[in-house]
Amino acid sequence: MATTNIMIVGVGGQGTLLTSRILGKLALSAGYDVKISEVHGMSQRGGSVVTYVRYGEKVAEPIVEEGQADVLIAFERLEALRYLHFVKKDGTVIVNDQRMDPISVVTGQAEYPEGIIETLKSRRKTMVVDAMSVAKSIGSPKSFNVVVLGASAKSMDYTKDQWIEVIKNTVPPKTIDKNLEAFEAGYSL
Repeated sequence: MATTNIMIVGVGGQGTLLTSRILGKLALSAGYDVKISEVHGMSQRGGSVVTYVRYGEKVAEPIVEEGQADVLIAFERLEALRYLHFVKKDGTVIVNDQRMDPISVVTGQAEYPEGIIETLKSRRKTMVVDAMSVAKSIGSPKSFNVVVLGASAKSMDYTKDQWIEVIKNTVPPKTIDKNLEAFEAGYSL
């Protein structure tokens, strides 16, 4: 099996690291060699956070090079656009349709780009998810990242039961039920 390369991008506090741990444990449970790397920007201040999850027979290094990501999971539109060049031509982008203005936009030094979703769709196979609305509808806005993961699950080679088992064993115990509900909601999209 060739190495599968997944990038997860978002803004500090969106659950990027938890999501990479779930994916890493999932691949480990399936018997793959797994490498995870976390790149923090100013994550505590709403800065960019990137994690790489690579798995396969034997994985040498944790970093995904430009043009090599099979899947880009983005928790925010601008982050998806910012890292789009890492996705293979036949790769997939799963993007949460949410706008979070970076500091440069908040301070007026830059403008938030228009037409991001259209740009993504014109360049790569793209699935758009309104995960925050779904998470709010189940009474758990913090679990929107797991909604996105649920939507992503069908484009990966794991059974629904494998996903559920890993989520149960990875999220904080008091949040298991809401995270499983969020996963189910995303999976059904």
